Amino acid sequence: MTDAPAPVHHRKLPPARGGQHVMLQPDGWPQPKGYSNGVKAHGEMVFIGGMVGWDEQEKFPQGFVAQARQALKNICAVLAEGAARPQHLTRMTWYVLDMDEYIAARKELAAVYREVLGTHYPAMALVEVRRLLEPEARLEIEATAVVP
Repeated sequence: MTDAPAPVHHRKLPPARGGQHVMLQPDGWPQPKGYSNGVKAHGEMVFIGGMVGWDEQEKFPQGFVAQARQALKNICAVLAEGAARPQHLTRMTWYVLDMDEYIAARKELAAVYREVLGTHYPAMALVEVRRLLEPEARLEIEATAVVP
């Protein structure tokens, strides 16, 4: 007796989003809010190291949300260098110093995310860490993109 593979359920991004990425959504699972459970993609990969919320002069803005906005802008800058756009993101990992700070700022973070990256939501993970390399950093975000 062989085990049959589980059926694969997915939905394609709208063609205007510019890619062959497929969001993976198992049947019966609730629709995620602000992220995807998984992404299937083909193309050239762009790996983005941990981006903190400092500007080009390595100056940090005050506040968690302001640093998140700048970190997301920094991700966009690296994406552009790799001929990629936010809709090519397939995964992001957020490292935060204080999970409660993140949770308290979720509504404001959602608006900042949409402002900088639009309404494309890759697979994401959120991890609370004890510290980051840069003492002023409140968060760090790493990401992967696939350019079709």
